[in-house]
Amino acid sequence: MTTKRRTLLGTALAAGLTGLAGLGLGGNAWGQAKGAARKIVLGQSVPLTGAASEIGLAFAAGAKLYVDSFNGRKSNPGWSFELRQMDDGYDPAKAGANAKKLLADGADVLFGFVGTASSDAGAAVAKQDGAIFFAPFAASDTLRDASNTNVFHVRPSLADEAFKMVRHCATLGQTRIAVLAEDDAMGRAGLAAVTQALSEQKLSPLVASAFVPVNSDKVDAAVAALAKGQPQAIIQVSLFNSTAAFIRKMRKSGYAGAFLNFSVVGIDPLFTALGKEIGGVVVSQVVPSPRSSATPIVKEYLAAIDNSDQSPSYESLEGYIAAKTLVEAVRRAGKGWDTAGLQKTMASMTDYDVGGFRINLRAGIRDSVRAIDLVTITPDGKIVR
Repeated sequence: MTTKRRTLLGTALAAGLTGLAGLGLGGNAWGQAKGAARKIVLGQSVPLTGAASEIGLAFAAGAKLYVDSFNGRKSNPGWSFELRQMDDGYDPAKAGANAKKLLADGADVLFGFVGTASSDAGAAVAKQDGAIFFAPFAASDTLRDASNTNVFHVRPSLADEAFKMVRHCATLGQTRIAVLAEDDAMGRAGLAAVTQALSEQKLSPLVASAFVPVNSDKVDAAVAALAKGQPQAIIQVSLFNSTAAFIRKMRKSGYAGAFLNFSVVGIDPLFTALGKEIGGVVVSQVVPSPRSSATPIVKEYLAAIDNSDQSPSYESLEGYIAAKTLVEAVRRAGKGWDTAGLQKTMASMTDYDVGGFRINLRAGIRDSVRAIDLVTITPDGKIVR
């Protein structure tokens, strides 16, 4: 990777992105192999602008990376993919409207929606239409209920991440735990997941919890509320701006305890927001390190990224893995698949090795197959497991 290579996000911002045209991600911008017998259309609503755009851009770019790589192969298996991406600005109402339009315009699968409320909205449309809803990013655990037979998750649940973080705290003797959450569907789902994890591990309940506006620096009231609880560890379920502002002000108040974050925070934008102040902050990660070339899927991803204008990131790698997993499901379903057949195939993928990283798509269960990593970031930006 050369120093001149820019991330997709940086390119978009430099160009003054106002819509999909600036990225070439919309409509028919995706190529397909010549002579393909069948084109599978994947419909994705993702925040390319707005509060979670850094995460959405990276996740979307990773999915694009795999789709382009697959379509560019000389030996075509008999089909190609078109990934139609629409910007929802992290607005669940817009995500729901996008889902309806994507399906009306011929999408075979709804794929890779980003955000808890946006995923809920997209899943509701998919259920009504009888469509598959695949690989949502940061979906609520309610979408994992066994009754949602058309919903398939590539990432672990919020409950899985919460369990790992709470167990880590308990191992270190940090039994006084508090939660800082954004006042939206994601924040409430994360708070519920931590509360559940404490109960499951027979630990003391939360000493305090507080909500803050989404991706905002208005955190003073939350700092005051949590400080009164005298926590030893604070688990945050928030985007990077809220997270960074809270960490700064909590430390200024005299707090010297631990900060732990769900993976949805976005480790790269959090580092940009905090700089050297990120030292010691813990972030849960649900995919391998995007620089761990010893892992086959990461090696493949890095080879693909080497021919692009992107830089590696956890969110981009997750998008790449999600797209590859969907393509594998299509391969297993066979050339003549229909929605029911593809859904049945996905339900049978309970231990798919995507390349040194195992995925369980079956609905209605907690994920015990894959490891969730807790990483810390040094002041100079190095990630340490």
